[in-house]
Amino acid sequence: MSNIEPQNDKTAELLKKVRKIEIKTKGLTNQVFSGEYHSAFKGRGMSFSEVRAYQYGDDIRNIDWNVTARFENPHIKVFEEEREITVMLLVDISRSTLFGTQQNREHVAQMKQEIMAEICAVLAFSAINNNDKVGVMFFTDRIEKFIPPKKGRNHILRIIRELIDTEPEGKGTDLAEVLRHLTNMLKKRSIVFILSDFMNTGASYKEALSIAKRRHDVVGLHLYDDRETEIPNLGLVRVKDAETEETAWIDTANKATRVSYEKWYRDNLERTKEIFLRSGADFTSINTKDSYIQKLMNLFIRREKRR
Repeated sequence: MSNIEPQNDKTAELLKKVRKIEIKTKGLTNQVFSGEYHSAFKGRGMSFSEVRAYQYGDDIRNIDWNVTARFENPHIKVFEEEREITVMLLVDISRSTLFGTQQNREHVAQMKQEIMAEICAVLAFSAINNNDKVGVMFFTDRIEKFIPPKKGRNHILRIIRELIDTEPEGKGTDLAEVLRHLTNMLKKRSIVFILSDFMNTGASYKEALSIAKRRHDVVGLHLYDDRETEIPNLGLVRVKDAETEETAWIDTANKATRVSYEKWYRDNLERTKEIFLRSGADFTSINTKDSYIQKLMNLFIRREKRR
């Protein structure tokens, strides 16, 4: 009996967390993203609808020359937007995401991974409100779990539950591998959100991202904590890499050491941003202390203006 009770306690706590995220993010979705999601990510694919006589103002590029020749007056092809979208969430659950120093309203420090779970929930509820399918890939230096795209509230709750409860087997991060897997597996054009801190991403993923972007609409969402951008002056400290588990002693009182780390962080972020933008993908950084809602809204508005 002693083995059953802790499991029940764990399950109850997990369901409590899932419900808390659902209430918070579903409310934000309904209040803030009522039409913005659809405007920013409405179906890019176009399916043939009909042929009709040309009207003033029609795009001449849509003229059907065969029908025009047959009827001896201009006719155009009419297309309609494919309303249903598949949304794929590629979520980094490597050990470096288990870090956070910024407190929420309950004065509890939130880890990057917890905020990623909330963002995934907001995007997922926005998608199902638009009658879209949502799927997820959790990754480290391997594909940890794949949940195929589906619709419905229960499906979204499963995604949130797995986000909270999945224990990764891998220790590193390999973004190139997950992008190659996505490209090989997902044939239909989709909206792909990559949520990661983009630290220690492994071998270059530039080519894999470019290939994925040619087939899909890709958005990079970068999560970071202020404490990761610089090293405080704490004297001689022992540090441990969350992913490689290697340890080292660092003299944080040495200014050159602190400056060198800050430069590495800035260079890594700029390189990541450049790789995304050069491929044609969107990229947004979200500080754990800031409102991710505002960041997502700004992203939606930018995309809508480009349409």
